[in-house]
Amino acid sequence: MTEQTTQIEHLPATDEWKQWEGRAVNGEFRLHRYLGGSGHSAVFLTNYGEAGGQPAAIKLVPDDPARAEHQLASWKLAAGLSHPNLLRVFQAGRCQLDSARLLYVVMELAEEDLSQILPQRALAPSEAREMLRPALDALAYLHAMGLVHGHLKPANIMASGDQVKLSCDGLCQAGEPTRPPDDPAIQDSYSPPERKHSPAADAWSLGMTLVEALTQRLPEWERSAAEAEPIVPDTLAEPFLQIARRCLRRNPALRLKAADISSRLEPLPVQESPEIAQATETPARSHNLVWIVAIALLLAAIATTSVRLKRHHPARQATPNASEKPKPQTTAKNVEQPAIKKPPAPASINRQAAEKTDLRAPIQPIAERKIAVPGAQQAEIVHQVLPDVPQKAKDTIRGTVRVRVKVSVDPSGRVTEAALDFPGPSRYFANLALQAARQWTFGRTSTANPNTPRAWTLHFEFSPTETRARPEKGGR
Repeated sequence: MTEQTTQIEHLPATDEWKQWEGRAVNGEFRLHRYLGGSGHSAVFLTNYGEAGGQPAAIKLVPDDPARAEHQLASWKLAAGLSHPNLLRVFQAGRCQLDSARLLYVVMELAEEDLSQILPQRALAPSEAREMLRPALDALAYLHAMGLVHGHLKPANIMASGDQVKLSCDGLCQAGEPTRPPDDPAIQDSYSPPERKHSPAADAWSLGMTLVEALTQRLPEWERSAAEAEPIVPDTLAEPFLQIARRCLRRNPALRLKAADISSRLEPLPVQESPEIAQATETPARSHNLVWIVAIALLLAAIATTSVRLKRHHPARQATPNASEKPKPQTTAKNVEQPAIKKPPAPASINRQAAEKTDLRAPIQPIAERKIAVPGAQQAEIVHQVLPDVPQKAKDTIRGTVRVRVKVSVDPSGRVTEAALDFPGPSRYFANLALQAARQWTFGRTSTANPNTPRAWTLHFEFSPTETRARPEKGGR
């Protein structure tokens, strides 16, 4: 490590970082306000995008030659991911401020994180449940791609708008060894006893975090004892007691997977399964987070205001077996109506192929594609977006996975709201469709035709060979 980075790595947590407020990183990102940090990193408020852009966060860390390239590769990997419960990474690179050589990453701004709430109070069981659901969705997505979060703890579970999101600026490939034991960056109480990044390691960190969230204390654990496991308090309510105990097993093979934890939150008639099965077989639920955010409590001791964020759970639907004749349905909202009299075979997932598929290649960023729109609707669609799905994920589909998204459009033609109207059998593909729908643009409201519909339904279809979308005015 160079003399410059050594000096910066041991700066005091606040005062020395704050001196850079008002400076610009590479003449592009102005450091508006210091948001927090430690002796080896700092986060500032900045802006990202043209014409002033949107508020964003920029993180600075020392440019340590021993691990700089690995860190930049991790940020580049994160920038290629798209999931509603992962903080977006916009840009990363190198910079220099005064004599300090630094790495920077610009990412989505979060209002606060769980570590700011826990010193004030523990989460109620209902809050813990609603915190776990989106976190598990994000983990299942990462694990299906062959990735590991690697740094799961309260400080990396964040509130952004009306959603819980995980930070993703430290992602790595499953199977990678951790840094040397004497590296201070890994010396925390959430790390598992083994020295390898894996989905099981994420499960351990999630178990430690869950206990702390419900009790404000980490479970007691003698790390140096060869066979010792953390002591989970018996006072934890179910299902959290059993979830925590199963996540904190010394043997990684005995720990719960993300899909298994989800099934224990809301028991389903399914067996424990690999994460890819969770991403492609479990019926999707619309998650608009219910997590009480104690922002005012953190800003002033006398403030007690909290923000309750709404969440909607559509009725759970059973995925029909391919060998059974589908039963006729009468509710259009819950069933995608076939275009022919005889219902087609339902979409299914090749479980054996999914278990053997190595989904290490990250999902590509959502890409713009032109979609043929019949008739007069062509002039009303300005910008259409389809998700780019890895072929290895498409190969798990048998038939066609259909997802229907309803969007609301403002007078300028931008999508203001998007919600799953029919999620189909796959939470993974439903999330991709929802993300793509939010980026569509429609024609402006015409004064000559004030009755132009401002609600659209977007029909997405995923198959092993292609991804298609069909817009429909108003829709169901």
